[in-house]
Parts: sequence; C-alpha cells; structure tokens
Amino acid sequence: MEDERPAKGPKIVQVKNKMPAPIQITAEQLLREAKEKQLEYVAPPPIQKISDPEELAEYRMKKRKEFEDAIRKNRQKMVNWVKYAHWEESQQELQRARSIWERALDVDYRNIALWLKYAEMEMRYKQINHARNIWDRAIAILPRANQLWYKYAYMEEMLSNIAGCRQIFERWMEWQPDEQAWNTYIKFELRYNELERARMIYERFVVTHPEPKNWIRYAKFEEQNSYIKSARRIYERAIEFFGEEHLNERLLLDFAKFEEHQKEHERCRMIYKYALEHLPKSSCEDIFKAYTIHEKKYGDRTGIEDVITSKRKFRYEEELKENPLDYDTWFDYLRLLETEGDFPVIREAYEKAIAQIPPIQEKRYWRRYVYLWINYALFEELEAEDAERTREVYKACLNLIPHKKFTFGKIWLYYAQFEVRQKELASVRKILGTAIGMCPKDKLFRGYIDLEIQLREFDNCRRLYEKFLEFGPDNCTTWIKFAELESILGDIDRARSIYELAIEQPRLDMPELLWKAFIDFEIEQQEYDRARRLYSKLLKKTQHVKVWLSMTQFEASIDESDSIDRARDVFEQAYKTLRTASDKEERLMLVEQWLNFEREKGTKESAARVEKLFPTRRKQRRKILSEDGIPTDQWEEFTQLVFPDDEAVQPHKKLLDMAKRWKKGHDDTTTTTEASASAPEPATEKEDSIPLPEAHVDDEEMNDES
Repeated sequence: MEDERPAKGPKIVQVKNKMPAPIQITAEQLLREAKEKQLEYVAPPPIQKISDPEELAEYRMKKRKEFEDAIRKNRQKMVNWVKYAHWEESQQELQRARSIWERALDVDYRNIALWLKYAEMEMRYKQINHARNIWDRAIAILPRANQLWYKYAYMEEMLSNIAGCRQIFERWMEWQPDEQAWNTYIKFELRYNELERARMIYERFVVTHPEPKNWIRYAKFEEQNSYIKSARRIYERAIEFFGEEHLNERLLLDFAKFEEHQKEHERCRMIYKYALEHLPKSSCEDIFKAYTIHEKKYGDRTGIEDVITSKRKFRYEEELKENPLDYDTWFDYLRLLETEGDFPVIREAYEKAIAQIPPIQEKRYWRRYVYLWINYALFEELEAEDAERTREVYKACLNLIPHKKFTFGKIWLYYAQFEVRQKELASVRKILGTAIGMCPKDKLFRGYIDLEIQLREFDNCRRLYEKFLEFGPDNCTTWIKFAELESILGDIDRARSIYELAIEQPRLDMPELLWKAFIDFEIEQQEYDRARRLYSKLLKKTQHVKVWLSMTQFEASIDESDSIDRARDVFEQAYKTLRTASDKEERLMLVEQWLNFEREKGTKESAARVEKLFPTRRKQRRKILSEDGIPTDQWEEFTQLVFPDDEAVQPHKKLLDMAKRWKKGHDDTTTTTEASASAPEPATEKEDSIPLPEAHVDDEEMNDES
C-alpha cells in the first residue's frame, strides 16, 4: 500500500530577533554590489590568425551559425540582420549580403533604414542598376517616405543623369508631397537654369499648396529674375484666389512693398487702402505702420492725414467692439466718417449706432443716445439733402422713445422745424399738437408758441398760452410772456387782466418776478397810481426791504413836483415798519440808501437827520452752545448793531455809557499826572460816527463803577 501522507508545505522559520540590524543596507547598495561582482575582469579572447582556406571556411561557418542563431531567437530585431549583412559585405560576399537584405525586407518591408542601407551597399560597390532596382521597389512600397525620394534623386544627380532625376521628381510630385519637396524640385531646376521649368513647377505648387507664403515665394522668384509684370500678375492672381473673405495681411503687405520697390507709389497707396478697407481691423496694425512710413517718405500732407484718419478710425472701431454703448465714441467715429463723405458708409455706421438702444428705460441713460438720432437726421437733411429719409429718421426716433415714461422735447421741436423748412405747416401743427397731447412739457409749449409768433398766428398763440396756463398755472414766466404778447399787440386791458389774474394765483414759483413785471408794465403805461396801489398790495404780503427800496426808486424817478417828498415819506414809513424787524442788516441797508438819496436830492439838514439814525457796532460776548443746545464754558465775541432809537427804549444802556465815560476820564487824569515834562502834548481822542468799544462791560462791572 502506498503511504498516504499529507503533502508537506514550506517550513515556517521562526524569527528569533525582530530588532533592526545595527548596520542598515539600502537597496541601492545591494544593487551596486551585485553590479560590481558582474564587472569582474574577464580576459579577452585570444587573437586568432587564419592561415589557410580551411580555417577561413571554418571561421565563416562559425560566424554564420552565430548570426543565424541570433536571428532565429528574434527575427524582429533588425540590428542582427544589419550586422549579419555588413559582415557578409566585409567578407566580399555580395550575393550572400543581398540575400540577407532580402530576407530582412521580407520580415519588415516598412523599415526605411533597411532600404537605405541596402541601396547604399549597392552604391558603394557601384552596382547602379541594382541600386535603381532597390530604389524603385522602395518608393513603390513606401511612396510617402520622403527620405527615399531624396536619396534616389540625389544618386541620379550625382551620376549626372539629369533626365532620370527629373523623372524621379515628377513621379514624386504626383503624390503631392509637402512644400519642402516642391522647393527641392524647384532648386534642382534652378541649378541648371531651367527657369521655364521652375515656373511651371511653381504653377503646380501654388495649386497644390495654396498658402499665401507660396504665392509670395512665386512672385519673388519672378521679381528676382526681372519678370516684373509676371510678378505683379502673380500678386493679383493671389488676391483674386483668396477673395475678400480670406485675404491675408502678409500677402498685401508684400505686394505693396513690391510696388514701392518698383517706384509705383500710387499703386502702393491703393493696395494699402484696399487692405484697410477689406481686412479685419484686428490684423491691420502692420498695414497701418507700413502705410504711415510710406506716406512719410513719398506722400504729401493729404496722404499723411488720410493715414492718420484711418488709424483713428481703426482705434474707434476697436473701442466700439469692446463697448458698443459708448455713445461718445460713436459721435467721434461718425464725425470722422462724415469728413470722408462716403454716404453709404456713413448711413451704415449711423444704423449700427442707433441700434445700440440703452438697456434701461430711464431718461439719464437716453440723453446721449438721442443725439445720435438728431445727428443722423441733420446729416440726411443737410449733407445728403434727402428730405424723405430725414422724415423717416424722425418718425423712427419718436416711435422708439417711451413717451409714457419720459420724452425729449428737442426731438419734437427739431422735427417740427424740419417740416417748417419743408413748408409743410399742416404737418408742423400736427406734430406739435401730438406732442402736447401725448407728453405736455414747458419746452414744447414755448417752442410751439415761438413758432406761431414767427408765423404771425397770434390767435393760435393765445390758445396755446391758455392751454399752457391750464397745464402749469404756477409758472410765472408763462404769465409774464402772455401779458407781454398782449402788450406788444396793443391790447393793454387784456395784458392788465392777465397780470391781475396771475397775482391772484395761490401758488407761484417766482412771485417776485411777476410783481416786478406787473409794476414795470404799469410804469411803462404811466399809470403811476395803479403802480402805487400795486406796491401797497405787495407790501401787505411782504415787508422785505427790497420792496421798500424799489418803491422809493419808483417815487423818486417820477417827474412830478412832490416826487422827492413822496420818496422821503416812503423811506420814513419803511424805517418805522422795519424797526420791529429782527434783521437789523435790512434796516442798515435802508438807512444807507436813504442817506444816499438825501445827499443827492435832499438838503444838508435832511441828510444830517438821517445820519443820526446810523447804528453803532458793539462787541459783545456770549456762551457757545453745544450741538444739543446746552451752553458750554467757552465764550465767543460777536458784533451787534445798536440803533439810536433802540437805545431810547433801553435806559440802562445810557447808565452803562456814563460809567464808561467816567472810567475813561479817570484813566486820562491819572495818565496826565504821571506824564513827564518831556511829553507836554495832551492825548485827545475823537469819536467816530459809529464808535466801537474795546471791551464789554457787563452788569456787575457797571454796579462796581457806580
């Protein structure tokens, strides 16, 4: 019986010590030690000398066996095949070497290096037909391997077989290789001065590879060989070939430089202009620079200005691409285009500009935008002289503006004025009537009224003023203009009625202008009693000093015997009225004007009486109030006007002045006693008409002085 024992597994070795070794060895050190052991010195094999054919045959058999074994191990390793073939070649066994190369090509016929080395071997031993056979097979199998074609053509050229070399190039060109192959073919023909053949190759080249640089190279070839007309024709063909959509900046720039070298400056200038008009603006920087240099060299002032204009236009267009809502840039751009005078281009630019509608319907965002429409309409009317287009522009603008939220009175007025120039008065009234009915504004009413006044349609003006006042009864300017119109027309009673109705309005924006206009109207009509009644009525509403002064000037200006007395009475009445006013500066103003009046038209006695009414300026102190209105510990000085009649009702002021004079006299006496004989002149002091005391004396100090 067989022993049925279980299979034994690997023996588990117990680790006695798991502590790290005192000397640690890294993996790098282990690998280095292993490598050093492999690099031990091995003695070279002995040099073998072959002395007879048998030994040579034995040596060759041994080497061939080694090579064959290496090939059998790895047929895909081409290095073994190459070494084998080179060794057979070194043994002058060409047939065997050919066989090895053929066997290698059977393994990997796509290996370009094998074909090259095989053909080079045949060329080294001048086996030309064998080499040609190899090259033909190679280019038939690998027609996209440019190196094979280059080597084949080079071999034929070295053999001076020019026709054969040209035939190889032709076969190669049928495969439409890259640009370098065509350039090599062209250089080959140029080496033998075959210009016509090179030109034919260029013609095929630019069709196969229609790149701008190839057209430029073709044109420069013609220029170098002094075929100027042909070079120009090639540039023109290139521009036609690419068309306006695919124009190239480099092509046009070289064309312009070609014309500049031929001293065809006008042609050069036209090429630059064509480039600037048809190329995208982002790729015109070099064009601008070259155009500027050309004009500085050969152009006049007009040409230089054209270049600068084009440059500015380019900058504006770039800015508008970044921010199409920049209306100021649109204004500059359109103004620049209008100087050129190309109406279709200008219209197209205006259409692009007005298409940039503000995104928000708020008037402040539309203010600059509306001027684009205005300029567009003015251009069509004044420059293009197209009335129908102008009318369409105005209508489109008015249809675009949201009149329920806001409107622009200038658009309506410009449209109406345009129709006036076209002698379409019915349209004018229809436009302005629509404007007033849709969005009534002061500016629209005034413009409509001014237009009717110019047309001498005064009944229409009256109706418009009535509607205007219904719309804004608090507008004093409207009342004044309405009354002035009636006054000009000679209807005084109607004008007076308008003024009277105006001053009865409960709310007015500038009532002082209205009252002044009414009073001036009565003065012009020499209705002085009416004017006085108006002044009296106005003084019941306000006691302002300017009203009193205006009334005194009015009384003094009347050519009557008692005008001076009347004016003086007004001054006295005004002074009495203003005594109770809190603003003492107004009283001072009144007294100053009164004194000037008395000096001009009164007597010395009346002037002296007025001079006594002048106040004095006294410095006083008061506590500074905080922001909460609470007095602080700090004091400030201020000047107060004290009128003589105010002192009469304040008896303690007189007592204070007496104390000041007593103290002043006491100080003067002490100073005189202590003065020496060397200073005999007494000190005198003159009081001014408006004395300014140096220090403030309060009530406690006054009691001490008493």
